Amino acid sequence: MIKSLYVRMVFAFLGSVLISVVVSFIVNGRIYSDELRTYMMESMVANGKTIIQSYEQSYPHNLDALVKGWTAFPIYSARLFDKGGKPLHESEASGSRFEVSSDQLNLVLLGGVYKNTKKHGFNHMMVGLPFRINGEPYALFMKSDISEFALLLSGFFRNQLLIVLFFGSIFIMISARYIVRPLQHLTRATRKMSKGDFSIRLNTKRRDEIGQLTESFNHMAHELGALEQIRKQFVSDVSHEIQSPLTSIKGFTQALKHKKMDESARLHLLDIIEEESNRLSRLSEDLLQLSSLEYENLSLNVRQYRLDEQIRHVIIALEPQWASKRLDIELDLAETTIAADEDKLNQLWTNLLSNSVKFTSELGHIAVKASKVDGGIEVAIADSGQGIPEEEIGSIFKPFYKVDKSRDRTIHGNGIGLSIVKRVVDLHQGDIRVTSQPGQGTTFRIYLPQSE
Repeated sequence: MIKSLYVRMVFAFLGSVLISVVVSFIVNGRIYSDELRTYMMESMVANGKTIIQSYEQSYPHNLDALVKGWTAFPIYSARLFDKGGKPLHESEASGSRFEVSSDQLNLVLLGGVYKNTKKHGFNHMMVGLPFRINGEPYALFMKSDISEFALLLSGFFRNQLLIVLFFGSIFIMISARYIVRPLQHLTRATRKMSKGDFSIRLNTKRRDEIGQLTESFNHMAHELGALEQIRKQFVSDVSHEIQSPLTSIKGFTQALKHKKMDESARLHLLDIIEEESNRLSRLSEDLLQLSSLEYENLSLNVRQYRLDEQIRHVIIALEPQWASKRLDIELDLAETTIAADEDKLNQLWTNLLSNSVKFTSELGHIAVKASKVDGGIEVAIADSGQGIPEEEIGSIFKPFYKVDKSRDRTIHGNGIGLSIVKRVVDLHQGDIRVTSQPGQGTTFRIYLPQSE
């Protein structure tokens, strides 16, 4: 039970209140004890002077009435002595006589003022005041007696504390429940999410930290749901891409085993099997590269090199592909140096240029331009190929996405190349934009930050 956040909050509140009360009593006692002692001493002296003045004015008549009036000071006891030390009048607020020593009495009768504030507690404070009537010395002693008042005051504070604790406990239990309830909802929601339910959403109108946490949870649930859909689609696409060549390989292998055919037919089937095997190999390599790029987390092997020379080497390496289609390659490459991962950018240019060559018809045109812009380098690759419908441009970087499912089957590809391109650009903190129209070609613009 103590592990509950709700119980901990209640106990923490009650403990804080108790500690605060104890500390406040100690601090206030030390701060105000001397001031209260001084105030009471001054009050006794002032009241004593008032009694002396009244006694002098009433002497020798109406003394009994005057002595009875002393009871108007219920927290003080008073004793009046003559010059011989004989008690003349007494008023005990507590019902018991306080004692005055001979030394104290002699000091006051000789004209001194006696003050006792050294003893512990306010009940032991005593003052002795001298005065004369007809030349004869008298002594008035007054002692504080606030035991009943102190008891009443302590009872008041004790009851006040109990009331504060009682209602405070009720209010903190209500408040803690209000605070903890959204966390309980979050706990139940995370348990459902751990079982694969990403459709759960929590409603909140709060704008505090818990409200922000709830909104973050809803956003996380949405993102995880979308990620789960992508994962399922990815698995489905991979399965489809693998199953298709495997089916072909299996079928043609059975044909070779069970059918009699001439050498040319047998070689044709073997060529198909080899082509499908290569397709599987390329798919495996692309998947491994995409997985590597996803989990390397910016672990780039950065060095400075000539970007324009790299692009030229890629175009030369792809010459058998574009030369066989008699494509016109136009280069406009400014001399540029960049700090980047050379191998990953080499894969980027290879994938983009291979796509341009692949989707450009014979006697088509491909233009490659590299220039310095806005503190970075922009590389534009434009072709005169099939083009991409505008509504599908935003999806071309998804793994296995193919713009036209019914296009020429002689064009090979698994739809992973542009996903690799996008990841490489992101790893280099760059940007890639696509403009295209069906039948009028496509232009890829890649911006990479430049570090000379």
